[in-house]
Amino acid sequence: MNQAVFVMDALEAIKPVKDTTFALMLEAQRRGLPVWYANERDLTLDGGRCTARLRRVELVDRADDFFAVVEETHRPLGADDLVFMRSDPPVDDTYIYATLLLDRVVAAGGRVINRPDALRGFNEKLAIARFPEWIPDTLVSADMQALRGFVEARERAVIKPLDGMGGHSIFVVSSSDPNLSVILETLTDQGRKLAMIQQYLPGIADGDKRILLVAGEPVPYMLARIPGEKDFRGNLARGGRGEGRPLTAAERAIAEVVGPVLVEHGIDFAGLDVIDGKLTEINVTSPTCVRELDAQFGINIAGQLFDALER
Repeated sequence: MNQAVFVMDALEAIKPVKDTTFALMLEAQRRGLPVWYANERDLTLDGGRCTARLRRVELVDRADDFFAVVEETHRPLGADDLVFMRSDPPVDDTYIYATLLLDRVVAAGGRVINRPDALRGFNEKLAIARFPEWIPDTLVSADMQALRGFVEARERAVIKPLDGMGGHSIFVVSSSDPNLSVILETLTDQGRKLAMIQQYLPGIADGDKRILLVAGEPVPYMLARIPGEKDFRGNLARGGRGEGRPLTAAERAIAEVVGPVLVEHGIDFAGLDVIDGKLTEINVTSPTCVRELDAQFGINIAGQLFDALER
């Protein structure tokens, strides 16, 4: 595979200092691969082939003026291409259709990271159900009474949509919360949509731990995303502070159980979210935190992924 293609959101809108896709692009460039960039809307199905409008970019590792488009083309994607599907959620119809087009790249001999059928099959919230012994008490339902009952049985819980990211629309609720009814109505669209509710884990104060898996193997350090003073969410996008730490034995045990299952299903790069020793999410669409861990520990996670892909 002689070309690196990145299907992603707008390149001009990223923040290079913290963007994992940018780290992957830089690594591809360091290895002498032409780096091409496309959005989901640039993909086309032409007969049985996936074609794409591509921009070849040259990159510089700095905060501003960090890329230049040096060539544009529209061509089929196939055996020469290593494609990284890095569009952010929501995993909506547009995203699903893009993965279906990328299936045709795999059929033509190309490689897609992560594999398109795996991106469809591993919902980032629901995939934890494959590992019930490692997860907190969890209920997924559109039944507002069932969700309310879950909260009342535990006094405090976290409720979230199934298609969000970055802490979007996540609520901590209690049985005495006067807003509980309206929160349940909003997240379930009056009982028409599934939502996930989980027991509240006090260990969030010590961080929402992001563990990165490269070809099924855990990176030896994780990023504890610690909530700010005015928000319970540890997400960096919501003001959380990232603190790198070595993996604990418990965190490594979770990674060693989950990693082989992900590889078996075609997921070469993933991020596990762990709070209080419990697996809360499995991020497969566009896992982040590479830049933060690289900077804190002097490692090269993107390089580890490319080495694994070459093997």
